[in-house]
Amino acid sequence: MASPEDPYHRLENGVRKPDPTLGVRPEDRAVVEPVPPAPEPVPRSSEPAHVRPKRERVVLADSRQSSGRMRGRIELEEQTSWGKLLVRDLVKVQLRTSVLLAVLVLAVLGVLPALFYFLPAVARFTVIGIPVPWLVLGLLPFPFLFAVGLWYNRLAERHERDFVDMIEN
Repeated sequence: MASPEDPYHRLENGVRKPDPTLGVRPEDRAVVEPVPPAPEPVPRSSEPAHVRPKRERVVLADSRQSSGRMRGRIELEEQTSWGKLLVRDLVKVQLRTSVLLAVLVLAVLGVLPALFYFLPAVARFTVIGIPVPWLVLGLLPFPFLFAVGLWYNRLAERHERDFVDMIEN
């Protein structure tokens, strides 16, 4: 049952005594200690009392550089012939990348059924009772497609970064 040292589970004639902290507000028990006053600052004798700080000029933007950067952005926003040419070049580069990677995927995944058709000895292998063609055609494409997708994403981001660098410089 309850241990005799536990003050919250004392029993009198089989009835538990109430918690002695019930009904006592924490602020009734709070003790306020006085805070010592802050020490007074010691004046420095080596420096004069009222020295004005040295003024500095703060330049937030260099107007010489921003004009060239803004020109490219304005050309893109207003869709001038030069801006359209820049965007068309970016789209061409990304389209070429996507087509080349699609050809790679089609070549790799298209060769596998042909390999199993023309080399029936490879198609007869089994791993843990499962035919190798089922494993290769059922499991291999997923990590391969994921890797090609990551590769395309990195290439597309690189092309966009190059495009932005070209516009800003």
